[in-house]
Amino acid sequence: MALPSSPSLFGPLFSSAAMRAVTDENARLQRMLDFEAALATAEAAAGIIPANAAASIGTACRAENFDIGQIAQDAVAGGNIAIPLVKALTAEVAKADKEAAGFVHWGATSQDVIDTALVLELRAAIDALIADLDRAIAGFAAQAKRHKKTAAVARTWMQQALPMPFGLKLAGYAAALERAKDRLLRLRAEAVVLQFGGAAGTLAALGEKGLDVTGRLAKELKLPAPEAPWHSHRDRLAEVAGALAILSGTCGKIARDVSLLMQTEVSEAFEPAEVGRGGSSSMPHKRNPTAAAAALACAALAPQLAATIFAAQVQEHERALGGWQAEWPTFPALLLVTSGALRAIVDIAEGLEVDAERMSANLDITHGLIMAEAVAIALAGKIGKQDAHKLVEEAAKKATTEKRHLRDVLSEDRRVTAQLPAAEIARLFDPGSYTGVAAEFIDRLLGAIKSGK
Repeated sequence: MALPSSPSLFGPLFSSAAMRAVTDENARLQRMLDFEAALATAEAAAGIIPANAAASIGTACRAENFDIGQIAQDAVAGGNIAIPLVKALTAEVAKADKEAAGFVHWGATSQDVIDTALVLELRAAIDALIADLDRAIAGFAAQAKRHKKTAAVARTWMQQALPMPFGLKLAGYAAALERAKDRLLRLRAEAVVLQFGGAAGTLAALGEKGLDVTGRLAKELKLPAPEAPWHSHRDRLAEVAGALAILSGTCGKIARDVSLLMQTEVSEAFEPAEVGRGGSSSMPHKRNPTAAAAALACAALAPQLAATIFAAQVQEHERALGGWQAEWPTFPALLLVTSGALRAIVDIAEGLEVDAERMSANLDITHGLIMAEAVAIALAGKIGKQDAHKLVEEAAKKATTEKRHLRDVLSEDRRVTAQLPAAEIARLFDPGSYTGVAAEFIDRLLGAIKSGK
């Protein structure tokens, strides 16, 4: 994916509009300026700089006053974008108040500006993701209730295994997304914190007023103030990256399932049908899983981006060389692909089409073999587990060889009919009779969802 600073043909495919707005360069620049304005306000309140200087600095802190392209170019020499930005801000303030210009960025360092702008971006990004998570969770929860008794095939190792209510699969999706939401909400409160430490993390330039300014600055930006600056301790950011990658993986799992359910040979559930959606440039009949494809692509990208954030944790002494810088292009890209995966899942959750008749038909394509365990368990109570397993296994092989229904083969076997009456054999081949406590699991999964309560 192109970095968010570049116009991209692929952007709408692999990210949400809301996240593109969050990671927009103008928004990022404004967050850095918000830090500078809040810093000046906090320092004026603490009696460090004149109040009129803080007002002049605040007035100048508008992104439209600055040439982003020039700042980006000047960052090559400075090593980061904060250095040319502070220089440009100082010049902008000086246009109206030369004395106030001398108080720009007082006592702070470049990393304070960049890191605090990043956490402000992460806060806005988490809020955007939460909004989409609420939609996806609600969509799957509603579908789970609707299909609580819809019989479907449970598949293991890509093969038919046992019957299950399709609602159990959907409730599982909703619950997994709810857990992702819980992680993000926790990290919004615990990991998205102010960065303010000055040149070496001691706030020496502010003398005895460092903690006073820290508290006021945190209040201005509505961020928690940590115990101390964290310039080279990136564990909080790594945890956020991990949560984003996990969310992307959950979206990928759902997308993988839906893409498999959409296969022509399966045809049990489908992405929403719209004119022009999922078509082929050459085959008029195609209905491709476009949302699933986007989610899967994003889910493949996210872990690699998160891995970069993990690797960047290894930082030297009090301020780092290289690791810190590696985060700058990586976090926006990770936010974008995570939003892209989730946006696709919202689309699926709110418009999933389910073919219950096809699900029922697919339950019987093995001519009763999917109910073999149910029969074996019923017989085990009569003749023992090993003998029951062997008997049903023999019957299954015979049914497969002769292309007959397993029920018919068993009904002709005196070893079976001596233990199970015909009515019981017939009941054992009803998929709805062998779903265990699946209904209770659905209720428990949906009961754990706090969204909308």
